[in-house]
Amino acid sequence: MILAPHTDDGELGCGATIHRAIQEGAHVSYIAFSTVEESVPEGYPKNQLEMELRKATSSLGILEENLIVFKYTVRKLNYVRQEILESLIKIRNERKVDIVFMPVLDDIHQDHSTIAAEGLRAFKNSSILGYELMWNNIEFRTNAFISLSEENVKAKVEALRCYESQQMRPYMSKDFIESLATVRGVQCGKPLAEAFEIIRWIM
Repeated sequence: MILAPHTDDGELGCGATIHRAIQEGAHVSYIAFSTVEESVPEGYPKNQLEMELRKATSSLGILEENLIVFKYTVRKLNYVRQEILESLIKIRNERKVDIVFMPVLDDIHQDHSTIAAEGLRAFKNSSILGYELMWNNIEFRTNAFISLSEENVKAKVEALRCYESQQMRPYMSKDFIESLATVRGVQCGKPLAEAFEIIRWIM
């Protein structure tokens, strides 16, 4: 289960891991909480990011029925946190969730920290890994790594290219994505990897 406060957060934080998991037969669900309509660049339709999300997650192999899209107002998720928690509990009760990927608890973006806190409450019986969004992380404990193939990283890059309206952002660049995967690989003795912070691990 991927918890993405905004469209593209899940792909940025663990897109290559999503691709590897699906390759290996895992059932992956993705929940986006805001389609960020208020921040869509001028010249694009208001639902641009939702369309880009659907294209990006499909490119990684996530089935349409496993993509859940809410349309909460960006930067105001903390105002509806109880509603978010109740939605997560309902989804948890409908689906078997072994592991959750979400932002870390001390992510400085208010929407990210809200989803992390409510995700922790809702999925207290699942393993939880916090994914890396370094532009929002003052502290990030790299105490879990998932090794990747070049194909996995390429799939992440291709998914992020689906976000046509966001290509001006430096963290969307192919060089950044590949370099970070290389750095995290060096840390764990593998060619390529994504790093995570262990929030809860159940063996």
